[in-house]
Amino acid sequence: MAKPLHEFSIAEAGAALRAGSLTATKLTEDALARIDALDSGIDSFIKITRERALSDAAQADADFKAGIDKGPMQGIPYGLKDIYDTAGITSTCHSKLRVDNVPEADAVVAAKLAAGGGVLLGKLATHEFALGGPSFDLPFPPARNPWNRDHIPGGSSSGSGAAVAAGLCRMAMGSDTGGSIRGPAAYCGTVGLKPTYGLVSRRGVFPLSYTLDHCGPLSWTVEDTAITMEVITGHDPLDPASENVPKPEFRRALDWGVHGVKIAMPRHFFAKAEGVSQETLDAIDNVASLLTKGGAIVEEVTLPDYELFNAVGRVVMFSEAFAIHEQDFQTRPLDFGRLTFTRMVLGAMTSAADLTQALRLRRELSVAVNHKLLKDYDAILCASTLAPAPRFDEMSSGFPPNWPIQTMPFNVTGNPALSQPAGFSKSGLPLSVQIVGRPFDEPMVLRIGAAIEKALALTAIRPKMDFRKAA
Repeated sequence: MAKPLHEFSIAEAGAALRAGSLTATKLTEDALARIDALDSGIDSFIKITRERALSDAAQADADFKAGIDKGPMQGIPYGLKDIYDTAGITSTCHSKLRVDNVPEADAVVAAKLAAGGGVLLGKLATHEFALGGPSFDLPFPPARNPWNRDHIPGGSSSGSGAAVAAGLCRMAMGSDTGGSIRGPAAYCGTVGLKPTYGLVSRRGVFPLSYTLDHCGPLSWTVEDTAITMEVITGHDPLDPASENVPKPEFRRALDWGVHGVKIAMPRHFFAKAEGVSQETLDAIDNVASLLTKGGAIVEEVTLPDYELFNAVGRVVMFSEAFAIHEQDFQTRPLDFGRLTFTRMVLGAMTSAADLTQALRLRRELSVAVNHKLLKDYDAILCASTLAPAPRFDEMSSGFPPNWPIQTMPFNVTGNPALSQPAGFSKSGLPLSVQIVGRPFDEPMVLRIGAAIEKALALTAIRPKMDFRKAA
């Protein structure tokens, strides 16, 4: 039986496109048909850019025929979280405040993907301004989890995680301020990379927190993540946070294995955390065991308490978010969704003294991770989420929930961090693990991720997408 097109990885589809056994038009038509058939059950797309997609695909086919190869994303359909500016296409941030916003220019990442011959399928659901969700009082419905639509897909890159898990696209761009790539990746059973702070330009992406925001991909495989990173990275002198560093060789070490790699595991972060499930602990321990069998050295270590990282991140994030939205907050407060408004209030109430103390502690925590722990270890193994995805009806309708995820520390420190599948719960929902590396050492993070992916062999398991019995 022939492999369905939606199960082709970027690498596999790229090989077929270059061999002439597949066209970008065929790949795109298949993706659009799958979106038409299935997305009404998960609401991952806010806008489907059908004409643009078919035009992009036709251009990719013409370029292939003419011997023009623009890179590994040529002819590959993808989606963008709807906080990425797209020229001539609405970019709404999932909010009433920007529902009619049509940018004049592409975000830098969107422009790089277009220049690389990618095929834009559309704009994907998010929490409002990457902050308020999951919410039902916004212009568009919240995305749902393809493994069970009664459960959340995580946020704020909710549509990106859901679309990739559902096989509607192989890669979708997200953003990550406190875990908004890695949370959806964990809950939806995909791979999600928060790159090193400053490695990917954020220009043209609506900000949530200037010093915590990262842009990165969600994809089905570690290799597809590495391929995407090859296209979207590069110094941007107009992004004040962008670092002018050599581009890492993201695919260089994917098949090197982990023999001799030293990995630290701060088990105290997650082992007794509120809300942690035994299934999650077992999955992380299993990954540690597999890495050890592969020749890695995995050792338990101690870091400053997780809640210190979390508190610093929350103070900085809410303060900077309020600064960005202050004018609308004062003049159009009722146009925000309830959850966004509630969370924004926290920033309005944060004092200069609170922020100063958070910034001071942030430096100390970064030193503990980068100048102490990662001086002796190649990477860190820890939890992405503490339990499988909650149900929608388990989410608080009022105050911000105590999210059962552990991603904020590495927004605070800026380290590259990868969330990837680690198994499944008894209920059939994905479990995950997080790999963290030294700044700009994405190749090591991806190398370890590829070894885990190979050992677990989970990539062939996909959600059944049967919504007939869903509530």
